[in-house]
Amino acid sequence: MKIGEASRVSGVSARSLRHYEDEGLIVPGRFGNGFRDYCQSTIDRVLVIRALLESGLPVRLIRELLPGLNDGSDAGAPVSCVEFLHEVRSYRDRLAARVAVLRDQQAALDTYLEQAHAADR
Repeated sequence: MKIGEASRVSGVSARSLRHYEDEGLIVPGRFGNGFRDYCQSTIDRVLVIRALLESGLPVRLIRELLPGLNDGSDAGAPVSCVEFLHEVRSYRDRLAARVAVLRDQQAALDTYLEQAHAADR
């Protein structure tokens, strides 16, 4: 399918599809006239990429570690999958630590505001 239809089917803009290609995340086929040709497996990959990006994972991590993403093969997928899941967990843990810091800061600001409000009475 051409890029317009791929965009409609996947819910991802044509611009994003081109960006994913530029980043090496997808490799669509080409028609004889040079137009991109998106097969269902590429659309499926786009949906996975989109979900991972929406979860906050950086493009670098998705490109480097998503099993079989770069070469389209499953060779070495179990090792890559284990490594990928390790990286995702590590990223999640760093994110949780940042959230904890933000919660502490929010609590400190709440305390300050409560004290300031009490002093105004």
